[in-house]
Amino acid sequence: MKANYGNWISRTMMKTFCGVAVGFYVLTGVLYLLLGKDTYYYVAWILAVMATLAMLYMGFCRYVFSFEGGGLMRRIHMHLLEHLPWDGKGTLLDVGCGSGALSIAAAKKFPTAKVRGIDYWSAMWNYSQEQCARNAEIEGVGARCTFTPGDAAKLDFPSKSFDAVVSNFVYHEVRTQKDKFMLVEETLRTLKKGGCFALQDTFGDKDRYGRMEEFLDYLKEHDEITEIAYVPNIARRISMPFPVRLMLRDCGLIYGKK
Repeated sequence: MKANYGNWISRTMMKTFCGVAVGFYVLTGVLYLLLGKDTYYYVAWILAVMATLAMLYMGFCRYVFSFEGGGLMRRIHMHLLEHLPWDGKGTLLDVGCGSGALSIAAAKKFPTAKVRGIDYWSAMWNYSQEQCARNAEIEGVGARCTFTPGDAAKLDFPSKSFDAVVSNFVYHEVRTQKDKFMLVEETLRTLKKGGCFALQDTFGDKDRYGRMEEFLDYLKEHDEITEIAYVPNIARRISMPFPVRLMLRDCGLIYGKK
């Protein structure tokens, strides 16, 4: 039996793109029957073509990200874990664990570590708590992995609870906290003194994160971070087709020690 890690580009998302494309084609046909080939018809036709191209692009990206296809998300997880300066002793928290893929990869990389994964498990992503637990059992790390519901904006753990924390492409999706920097701080709050972290998100998006240099300085001053580094544009550092690089152009990594 193989683990089912789903896809970052969910089936629900693909159905939405397909539905929009079909809707524009239907509208094009209706306008042709009612008005003939007038301006409205051509506008609808152009929108239908654009929607089709968007659907095909997302379908291609979905294959590239797939664990069973292009394997890109697995490489992204490995990139994160390679930058986690941790010896694997103790407990690790994965914020926004999705299908459990990163949590399980961490458990396999650090064979004595205990891993805790939390997620809101929105229906949009086709992930679930049961799926995480099942995947961990299939991968042989079920005894060291625990998965519970949680909100990245308000983690249900005391401060300084974990020896390491990780998160991958989660913060920009959290709806319960608009200030994304506060999500990073909330994650780091749960980290023990001397603990390690590696967090990937759309840190290059200045509308969400502003100037990363200023935020890194803030973390050093206010959150007891002793070592921190920022790796911008990870799409240039991980093997992937050029069209997918466009989607990940704002994604970066921050890592270090508390």
